[in-house]
Amino acid sequence: MSKIDQYIRAATRDNTRQSYQSAVRHFEVDWGGFLPATADSIARYLADHADTLAINTLRQRLAALAQWHIDQGFPDPTKAPVVRKVFRGIQSLHPAREKRAKPLQIEHLEQVVQWLDAVITGAQANHDRAAELRHTRNKALLLLGFWRGFRSDELASLQVEHVELVAGEGMSCYFPQTKGDRTYQGTTFKAPALSRLCPVEAYTAWVAAAHLNAGPVFRAIDRWGHIGDAGMHVDSLVPLLRTILSDAGIASATLYSGHSLRRGFANWASLNGWDLKTLMEYVGWKNAQSAMRYVEAADPFAKHRIEQSIAHALSRGSK
Repeated sequence: MSKIDQYIRAATRDNTRQSYQSAVRHFEVDWGGFLPATADSIARYLADHADTLAINTLRQRLAALAQWHIDQGFPDPTKAPVVRKVFRGIQSLHPAREKRAKPLQIEHLEQVVQWLDAVITGAQANHDRAAELRHTRNKALLLLGFWRGFRSDELASLQVEHVELVAGEGMSCYFPQTKGDRTYQGTTFKAPALSRLCPVEAYTAWVAAAHLNAGPVFRAIDRWGHIGDAGMHVDSLVPLLRTILSDAGIASATLYSGHSLRRGFANWASLNGWDLKTLMEYVGWKNAQSAMRYVEAADPFAKHRIEQSIAHALSRGSK
């Protein structure tokens, strides 16, 4: 690979590159399309999958096909009027209802951590090295993910050498590139040392138990207790989270996803008086619209507000 190719590759996040490659493969191999494509073929592709693919998935497929044509030096057929009209028609006839991850509540977080502490103690008593490492890792992953509002890709890409601990205060996590960092300046997130459910204590315990000095923080562990050199794949974190929650007795574990930790923290912070600006700065959201997608209203059905208004109106009427 030439230096130019290396720099071009570095300009695109791995997750984006993989999803674009998958989208192009779906168009060309699974559907039988030809590249470079015509506007009419892309319009037919959209129409053929309008009933089975979500609007956001179709939008991502269009972005991938557009990028392929641009990279190869061909005109972008996805901008043609017929493609735009077909897409708008699909939006009209198949309106998208956004699915949001179930937030992990603080009481459920505490329940899971108590269960993890118990199984770690049991594994130590039974000299089960693999189980001890696995549950210690999971505890660190869960607490750091919650208190920092990290997504799955951020947890998967975190490097030991990019974590700095400050005794009694907290820890700093540096990422050379994040989803919202379009200028590649790097971003540092800080997590506090807490008296309960502490992410710093959990992280320190995991790194010490695994003897990690560099490389990925969160790694696979085999049945014999051998720790992998590579980081955990981002796609493995959601099944892992659901398994942890299910084993700890949390109901409906399959409803949780990679955004559940972030949504859980955002709701906890909002209910505890964090204003939107403070929450955005802490989590790293660039606009209020992104932040509000993660925060549920404290009174989602306006029940309490309406009840209070009714009581106030009736009290005035009785005077």
